[in-house]
Amino acid sequence: MHQEHHAMVLQMCLGFMKGDRELAKDLAQEVFINVWNALPSFKGGSTPKTWIYRITVNTCLLYIRSINRKQVIPIEADNYTDAFERAGHEEEQHLALYKAIGELPKLERLVIMLVLDGVKYEEIEKVTGINSINLRVKIHRIKKKMRQLLKQD
Repeated sequence: MHQEHHAMVLQMCLGFMKGDRELAKDLAQEVFINVWNALPSFKGGSTPKTWIYRITVNTCLLYIRSINRKQVIPIEADNYTDAFERAGHEEEQHLALYKAIGELPKLERLVIMLVLDGVKYEEIEKVTGINSINLRVKIHRIKKKMRQLLKQD
């Protein structure tokens, strides 16, 4: 299960952690610990992939909430500039994308990460609880907002 879903979980964690690879790796490990601990309660009401998505989202949101309770140190734009100078063009694009995703509200962040991961809309509906018509509108608006955020950088 870990090998099959690790890339997906890491991708989701990267989105929630605004591209911080080390933090995302730590959270991905925590996700699989949570999956292991919850395995006896998995009843098969959804696919394992959907179930793991939900655990990933919950783990990331819990982490964000715990950080918000503590003193938050803002990430300076200079940190991103330094990363861009060290990384190649592709890495630069990924960081810009993750930074833009990180500026979205939590639900929009989740939806766009699922879309970018190629998850079918029916699965996204199950994970988020948003009906199909509202989901399509939300995705359209998120994409429009992402284009604006990426143009600002």
